[in-house]
Amino acid sequence: MEVIKVGVVGLGRMGLAIAERLVNAGFTVFGVDPDLTKRADVEARGIHFVSSCQELATKVTVVWLMVPAGDVVDAVLEQLVPFMPAGRIIIDGGNSFFKDTVRRAALLETKQLYFIDCGTSGGLHGKDLGYSLMVGGATIAINWCAPIFKAVAMQPGGYAHVGPVGAGHYVKMVHNGIEYAMLQAYGEGFHLLKEGPYQGLDLAAIATVWNNGSIIRSWIGQLAQEVLTHDQEFAQISGAIGENKTGQWTVELAKSYGIQLPVIEKSLAVRAWSRLTGGNYATKMVAMLRHAFGGHPVEKK
Repeated sequence: MEVIKVGVVGLGRMGLAIAERLVNAGFTVFGVDPDLTKRADVEARGIHFVSSCQELATKVTVVWLMVPAGDVVDAVLEQLVPFMPAGRIIIDGGNSFFKDTVRRAALLETKQLYFIDCGTSGGLHGKDLGYSLMVGGATIAINWCAPIFKAVAMQPGGYAHVGPVGAGHYVKMVHNGIEYAMLQAYGEGFHLLKEGPYQGLDLAAIATVWNNGSIIRSWIGQLAQEVLTHDQEFAQISGAIGENKTGQWTVELAKSYGIQLPVIEKSLAVRAWSRLTGGNYATKMVAMLRHAFGGHPVEKK
């Protein structure tokens, strides 16, 4: 079988990890990033560093975008598309709004290019464990890219073709809304344990017990155990929680369909409140969990 040449645009934490997983699976991988100082480190990992999207487009069959959602995606496409032969495939692995994805796919179709949306979850740990991939697009293009998705995803069961173009980013958007609510629930529970009637409880020990056989055990619970083993006071950090747009998109879309999401909506409101006030123990817990799974910054006091 011909070795598939894959280009990765955006060599940040997740983009670089995805590129490395592809190299380790035997793919020839080219990468491009605005930070040219990354060249030596990138090439040491077996990735061919190129200087522009134009150069990348001429060397590969599939391009995987790992860039911020919004105008950045459109700007990158403007640099890639004119130089890609018909039949080539572009995968957007970021958190783009699914309606933007549908628009972009229609534009690329006029250029005889395929556009696949790939909701990607796994954070910092995906490099070693593999990612969860929610993929939308034309069946012919996704089947052709199946070896790529299998190399990047956790196995078995780490990726699925969830529907037509846009469905992958739609499913990832809902996933992120659920994530907001789950993080808030963990934060509130540990807040009550910390400041409720029984003072001095060992929260790390409780998290450990919960992670062994309890109904609420989860990956977030495992990260909570790690965080609390290191620090249970959070005295030096602010409780301000950042966010991207996916949670808000989830709530707004649900309202347009007459569907109520009170738990997810409340978790968004708590995040906004935390940025105004510095939050409380619960929001500090959420901030630390976001840092643990995604490397998101934590504000210091």
